Amino acid sequence: MLFSPPALRPGDLVAVIAPSGPLPLLEFWRGLAWVRARYRVRLLSSALTRTGYLAGDDMRRRRELTLALAHPDVKAIVAGRGGYGAMRVLEGVDLTRLARAPRWIVGFSDVTALQVAAAGVGVASIHGPNVTGLGATSPMNRAAWLKALERPACAVEWKGLSVLHAGHSGRVGRGAVCGGNLALLEAMAAAGRWTVPDGGVLMLEDTDERPYRVDRMLTALRLGGHLARASAVVFGSFTRCLPGPDATTVEQVLAERTADLGIPVLAGAPFGHGDVNHAFVLGREATVVGSDVRFA
Repeated sequence: MLFSPPALRPGDLVAVIAPSGPLPLLEFWRGLAWVRARYRVRLLSSALTRTGYLAGDDMRRRRELTLALAHPDVKAIVAGRGGYGAMRVLEGVDLTRLARAPRWIVGFSDVTALQVAAAGVGVASIHGPNVTGLGATSPMNRAAWLKALERPACAVEWKGLSVLHAGHSGRVGRGAVCGGNLALLEAMAAAGRWTVPDGGVLMLEDTDERPYRVDRMLTALRLGGHLARASAVVFGSFTRCLPGPDATTVEQVLAERTADLGIPVLAGAPFGHGDVNHAFVLGREATVVGSDVRFA
C-alpha cells in the first residue's frame, strides 16, 4: 500500500501546473474558476506558454513541477490538461521531495506518468479530471473529484459493471489499485519505471487508439509479465477507439487479451476520457467481487 497524503480542506493551497500539452484557454479558465471557488490556487504565468505540442520547453515544465513539490503550503498538484510531455519532465526532477513532503498529484491521461513516478517513491495519487475537464463536466464527476481529495479514505463502490471474465472458481480480486492510461503505462513499463504490484487491481483506460494498437499495448504488458501479477483488471472507457477495415472492435480485443489470465476482468467502469470520469485513489486497496468494485 502507498502512503496517502493528507486530505484537503476548503481554502487549502493547490498548485495548478501544465506538465504536458498547451492549455486550451477557454476550457482551462472555466475549470480554474471552479477550482478557485473552493481552494487557493498557485499558477505560474509561464504555464500558458507553448512550444510546439508542449506547454513550454522541458526546463520550464520541470521547474514548474519542482517548485510545486518544494512549496511548503501546497497540498495538491493538479494538472491543467493531458496531451503529451509529462514523461519528459521526469528527467531531472527529484521525486524524493514528494516522499519527504507528500501531496496529491491529481489528473489523468498523460498525467499517468507523474502518478507512476509518485508510486515509485511510495506516495498515492488521484486519477481524475484535469482542470480543463472540470469546467464543463457533470456534477457527479465534480463530486467524485472533491470526495477523492477531501475524503480519500471514504468507501466507494462501483456496481453492476460488465463482467468480461469471472476468474477461476469465482475468484475475488483484492489488492492495491494501480494503473491509468494504457499507452502511458506501456511506455513507462518499457522505460523500466513501472510494474504492476503483486496482487494489484489494475485500472486501464485510453482514447483515440485503433483496436490493434490496444492489442499491441496489452500484449506488451503480457509479455513483460505485468498482467500476470494483477489480481483483477478493470477497464474504464476506451473512447474513439474505432474499428479499422477488419471490423474488430476494442471490446473484442479487451476480452480476448485477458481471457486466459484466470482473474476477474470487468469493463465499463466510470473513469477515462468519456463523459463519466469519477476520481479514485491510486494506491488504496480495492476488492473486485462479481460485477462490483469496492474501494476499502
